[in-house]
Amino acid sequence: MNKPQELPSLFDEASGPTPKPASKPAPKPAEAQKPAEAKTPAPARADTRAKAPPAGANGAEDAYTAADIEVLEGLEPVRRRPGMYIGGTDEKALHHLFAEVIDNSMDEAVAGHASWIDVHLEAGGFLSVTDNGRGMPVDPHPKFKNKSALEVIMTTLHAGGKFDSKVYDTSGGLHGVGVSVVNALSEVLEVEVARGRQLYRQTFSRGHPTSALESLGETMNRRGTRVRFKPDATIFGKAQFRPARLFKMTRSKAYLFRGVEIRWTCDPELLDEGGEVPEKETFHFPGGLQDFLAAEIKGETTVANDIFAGRVQKDGGHGGVEWAVAWCAGRDGFVSSYCNTVPTPDGGTHESGLRAALLKGLRAYAELTGRKKASVITGDDIMASCTAMLSVFIREPEFQGQTKDKLATSEATRIVEQAVRDEFDHWLTASPQQATKLLDWVIERAEERVRRRQEKEVGRKTAVRKLRLPGKLADCSHTGTAGAEIFIVEGDSAGGSAKQARDRKTQAVLPLRGKILNVESAASGKLAANQQLADLIQALGCGTGQQYSEDDLRYDKVIIMTDADVDGAHIASLLITFFYRQMPRLIDQGHLYLAVPPLYRISQGGKTLYARDDAHKDELLKTEFNNRGKIDIGRFKGLGEMLPAQLKETTMDPKRRTLLRVEVENDPEGTTDAVKRLMGNNPDARFHFIQDNAEFAEDLDI
Repeated sequence: MNKPQELPSLFDEASGPTPKPASKPAPKPAEAQKPAEAKTPAPARADTRAKAPPAGANGAEDAYTAADIEVLEGLEPVRRRPGMYIGGTDEKALHHLFAEVIDNSMDEAVAGHASWIDVHLEAGGFLSVTDNGRGMPVDPHPKFKNKSALEVIMTTLHAGGKFDSKVYDTSGGLHGVGVSVVNALSEVLEVEVARGRQLYRQTFSRGHPTSALESLGETMNRRGTRVRFKPDATIFGKAQFRPARLFKMTRSKAYLFRGVEIRWTCDPELLDEGGEVPEKETFHFPGGLQDFLAAEIKGETTVANDIFAGRVQKDGGHGGVEWAVAWCAGRDGFVSSYCNTVPTPDGGTHESGLRAALLKGLRAYAELTGRKKASVITGDDIMASCTAMLSVFIREPEFQGQTKDKLATSEATRIVEQAVRDEFDHWLTASPQQATKLLDWVIERAEERVRRRQEKEVGRKTAVRKLRLPGKLADCSHTGTAGAEIFIVEGDSAGGSAKQARDRKTQAVLPLRGKILNVESAASGKLAANQQLADLIQALGCGTGQQYSEDDLRYDKVIIMTDADVDGAHIASLLITFFYRQMPRLIDQGHLYLAVPPLYRISQGGKTLYARDDAHKDELLKTEFNNRGKIDIGRFKGLGEMLPAQLKETTMDPKRRTLLRVEVENDPEGTTDAVKRLMGNNPDARFHFIQDNAEFAEDLDI
């Protein structure tokens, strides 16, 4: 991992439209003159009516007129604010374009009109999705007589055939936005439609047609739609399609609907030799989600021998549910859920229905068999080691946001709970032996949770005693979590300086000896036996994995403070990997930070400044020092070499220090893949990662 050098700004400088000169108000039409009438003069009185200020009296108002109000038409809003439609302009958003296109083909397959889908990634950055469905309509649109329905679909927001149930009983598309957004954000997009034994074609660029709809002649053995597009580099920058990610997305679609065959092809120059992504592959899974889950947990030890899987189909598709559930003894649980074949990574109401069905079913079985201890079971106890796949089909579902990351349809809870609960009851009673093993497993998790809750919060003096390393944890005197900090430092030497430099009221110091265990490549037994990690876990008090509890975290900030060199960066990388794998929610909740100690001390006369790296040193020499006297430049070999006063001034004092908060990018799959390749025990994967990303590396310390 590259060591962070500077804290980037979170927001670009706000910019707005250039002020324009105020336009003159339009003259009012002249009123018809009336004959003058003699009137008795009225007594003088103050005029209390509000009067308009003279022109130029208020410069701010004059600079903001009707001429400054923009009206964005067509697909221009998408190009101006792509984040509102696809969640950003990063790699995750780029791949969302593919999801929007293939979802349309999947809707055709689920509706029974398509039996295969073809996905092809080209070396030139083009991606094409082809199906043998009905094909987009090409006849003139009733509302826009001079445009074909195809052009309306591709260039108009909120234009589509999924607003009611006449064309599709269930669909992933809802708002008529998806494919038009892809068009708006593509440098080039081509659509071919085979319909009525005729082949049609139209091309677009950045949301605008570049050709009219043209007929290419008769085609006898083809029907359906082909969309081929290349994302616009002015929107997405250097982000490119990743074959591994597209391959995984394509495969998951085939699992979700067992009636479709999906064919994957990729130009060979985009693939790594010996990699996991093949040049060609055909996906067809008659077992559906059960096959999907079996592939995901292959090699894991399961609590029950069989996967609890089932499917409930409804006429018309609405209310259909498919699921596969297993409990693994050696890993944390996960739920991968989908609605109308669209992934919902943030869960939603359908996951709530699954959770309720499993909890009520297991409690009912415990009551049936007289297991009174099961009364303490909660949904968290059941889901802690539960690995599940869930797919639901609902007419006109409601999602949170255009990217559809979370399902909000309240009816989904009832649909899933009713479908799963009855089948779960039968599954438990049909195999009492595995049902008893599952119940014992969950009760054990529940009792462990209860014991943790009943234990009093570990006092700070008690924490030192429980570590059995008197003096190793120099704790702070502050008894609350808010405002408390713990510095994780490298070695006893640095620990000694940090202990003297700290604010004893709010800052704790925990020294670690040498490089800690690499948890990415270590076995679980080795992890449990590692004393340094045990000390760290005990000091934080919040637990790991599914047992992590933010309420038990004893510090508001967990700060990794290592030397400003390559070895320090390596130790920081190992610690970040530990937190990412064992306490991911600590990172998500914003508790993990990196300290930025100086690498150089620069002094001239009575003036002393500190530089965090070579670039900062050069900048200070140019801007802060002159040539009138000798300039002394000293490089710190480590934190232990710094005087406590220097360490406090540069790295630990909240008023003067710099901290970098550790955050996970919006691409969790990409981050996990990077951690595996960099920190795992496969040297080939690490070598390929370094090759792929060498051009982005800066300030290498070799």
